[in-house]
Amino acid sequence: MPELFVKRTRFSVSAERLFAWHAEPGALERLTPPWERARVVRRTGTIRDIGSRVELRVRIGPFWRTWISEHTACEEGRMFGDIQIKGPFARWEHTHLFEPDGPDACYLEDRVEYVLPIGTLGRLVAGRYVRRRLGRLFAFRHEFTQSVLHRNRG
Repeated sequence: MPELFVKRTRFSVSAERLFAWHAEPGALERLTPPWERARVVRRTGTIRDIGSRVELRVRIGPFWRTWISEHTACEEGRMFGDIQIKGPFARWEHTHLFEPDGPDACYLEDRVEYVLPIGTLGRLVAGRYVRRRLGRLFAFRHEFTQSVLHRNRG
């Protein structure tokens, strides 16, 4: 049974502007917190290109792992989605939603459905840790994005 993690934040920019910021080259690197040991190794296409992929090297404990994600959906200015093809989860599906709240504001909602490896044992051993780590990761991403967009207003 998949777990669901959701982070939702209101931004004082249009959904189209926030989407465009996420689509800029280097967005993933900018959104990677400094404490996360992860680097982009290879990429094809952009978030707009269904089937494009990003390959990361991520450190999990003492080990380096390959994480490959593939973009599976895109609706310009409203959403994009990706799934894990290879990586540390048994399943990972991430949907980025950009919901307008008037002409100059929107909500960003990151929805992650995931399944930890090794079933119930994986949930018991790592479930709380993964949920805390996701909370910290997406709090950083949303706060960082807010600060950059706030600085760039005007």
